[in-house]
Amino acid sequence: MNTNIYQSPLSERYASREMQYIFSQDKKFSTWRRLWIALAETEQELGLNITDEQIEEMKAHQDDINYDVAREREKVVRHDVMSHVYAYGVQCPKAKPIIHLGATSCYVGDNTDIIVMTEALRLVKKKLVNVIAQLADFAQTYKDLPTLAFTHFQPAQPTTVGKRATLWAQEFLMDLEDLDYVLSTMKLLGCKGTTGTQASFLELFDGDQEKIDRIDPLIAEKMGFSACVAVSGQTYSRKTDTRVLNCLAGIAASAHKMSNDIRLLQHLKEVEEPFEKTQIGSSAMAYKRNPMRSERIASLSRYVLTDALNPAVTSSCQWFERTLDDSANKRLSIPEGFLAVDGILDLCLNVTDGLKVYPKVIEKHLMEELPFMATENIMMDAVKAGGDRQELHERIRELSMEAGRTVKEEGKPNNLLELIAADPAFNLSLEDLKKSMEPSRYIGRSKEQVERFVREVVQPVLDENKELLGVKAEINV
Repeated sequence: MNTNIYQSPLSERYASREMQYIFSQDKKFSTWRRLWIALAETEQELGLNITDEQIEEMKAHQDDINYDVAREREKVVRHDVMSHVYAYGVQCPKAKPIIHLGATSCYVGDNTDIIVMTEALRLVKKKLVNVIAQLADFAQTYKDLPTLAFTHFQPAQPTTVGKRATLWAQEFLMDLEDLDYVLSTMKLLGCKGTTGTQASFLELFDGDQEKIDRIDPLIAEKMGFSACVAVSGQTYSRKTDTRVLNCLAGIAASAHKMSNDIRLLQHLKEVEEPFEKTQIGSSAMAYKRNPMRSERIASLSRYVLTDALNPAVTSSCQWFERTLDDSANKRLSIPEGFLAVDGILDLCLNVTDGLKVYPKVIEKHLMEELPFMATENIMMDAVKAGGDRQELHERIRELSMEAGRTVKEEGKPNNLLELIAADPAFNLSLEDLKKSMEPSRYIGRSKEQVERFVREVVQPVLDENKELLGVKAEINV
């Protein structure tokens, strides 16, 4: 580990090795070479004088990149692509005359960006599907455990622990829909030339339009894509980067929302993220169990949400067929956005796999507020016993305010049931009232909604992506 220079925390602490490889130098430059091989093969197939021996020589050195030669050459020419064309030619003297033939720098640069982002999106999808699967399991496990619900973080009509988890899962499912759509639209740039007109190929193929029309489809097929974009300037549209980062930002927003809920629930001591036996919560307060993982999810998510502005601004600032003010920004915003989301999803996998639920605390909090929630049922029972609905409504309002003052100003338990039992207008005993305090009476269709959601919405998605299931995540620190 080099300790005397800055190194990105995304690599050191958060992102997986798998995602880091996708954005590594080895991946980038070996893909450049694969693209040069695909171009040479395509040009040979379409009739140019390129030999099998030249192509085999290129294939033999696809992955053993002579970085030292490329670095020294770049000091001289100040051009990364031409430095690597030169370095490849040093290793492939027979193929040297035809490497990069007819292409411009964006042939390798932009096509590689699309290839790398596509692979990274697939890794994001794999982890996202597993987060959804774990949330579905959690929701099923706690589908009928009543809990206090909140609107405005104020006590509201009860829900269940499992039903609340479906809300988290539903947002991740929306992200998966967006991700699948973006993946379905990913197309290579192809080989369009310096301003996208393929003028160089008119020269190479003596104006044979039919052969030129076959170049992009052949390259796409060789690189595992269905198509190349129909038209372009020198680059693929930077709006593609905007789409990709917006997709990542959507995942970050969903993760942030879930992590906030978990942090609040951990404060209430109702639900707790995993906490290891030797983990330290605070350097000063040894008793503390801080929601570190959820806080980290929120922290990284905010980074991704703001990072998504980068490609949007870059896309809007491109002049005509291309400018180079995208390059430095893309080198930062795209890889680091993916590395951050990778870290977020690993944390989500870790947290959702080990959430600890405390039913007794949940019940205690619910029972403290349930008398207020039960007032409508109590009023209906009192009407059945001969009371006047309008008068009873007003009395319940007054008694609820009184009970609220008792709780807030005197710090005493909620005594609403005692107040109602003592009021002759209701004609109900305390014993009668306590019978109405069964939490399951107030959760509506939470259990049934969970079951239907998992069965009809989640399970088809998991069945469709079953080959992606089974991923677990270990966090570094």
